[in-house]
Amino acid sequence: MAAKNAPPRWDRKMQQRLARGEAAALGELYDRFASLVHGLAHRVLGDERAADRITREVFAHVWEHPDAYDPKQGPLRSWVAGLTHRLAVQRLRATETAALARGGRGTTEDLERRVRRASVAARADYIVTSMPTPLRAALERAYFQRRDYRQTAVDLGITEDEARRRLRLGLQLLSTANDPGTSGLPPEDGRPR
Repeated sequence: MAAKNAPPRWDRKMQQRLARGEAAALGELYDRFASLVHGLAHRVLGDERAADRITREVFAHVWEHPDAYDPKQGPLRSWVAGLTHRLAVQRLRATETAALARGGRGTTEDLERRVRRASVAARADYIVTSMPTPLRAALERAYFQRRDYRQTAVDLGITEDEARRRLRLGLQLLSTANDPGTSGLPPEDGRPR
């Protein structure tokens, strides 16, 4: 029986393969996480080309530094998402700081507010994409289709009590997007807690 805090077998094997320099491993990792990486970067930066650059940087970093991932710290998915978040926030700060230096409107406080908003939005996206399918399906029906718990229960073929439970749990998870220490992503400043 595996230890409770042991990383998934796929994560450990992937890290080992990357450390050996297996190009096929990088391809598999890209196939598995590229949409997550690009989506998080785009959510923070709001720019398709900048998100493309961050995506390339993330996978280049993983290829060049596979030992930077510590399986004891959590899943590979969370580490890749955290790396993406950190690089995207750094890019956003650099871009916005350069705009302020050129005489753009706003202040440093405005910049930090924009960075915090983008970070919360990226964490919320990550939380939703990472939550179990039953919770995500219930939240999607309630939010996007404006279904109440009774309608959600009918749509999903579950009891009303189960629909309420899934919605409540999904919303509790989503509410942690404002708290950088609970989402699996690093805080806005990139420093570990």
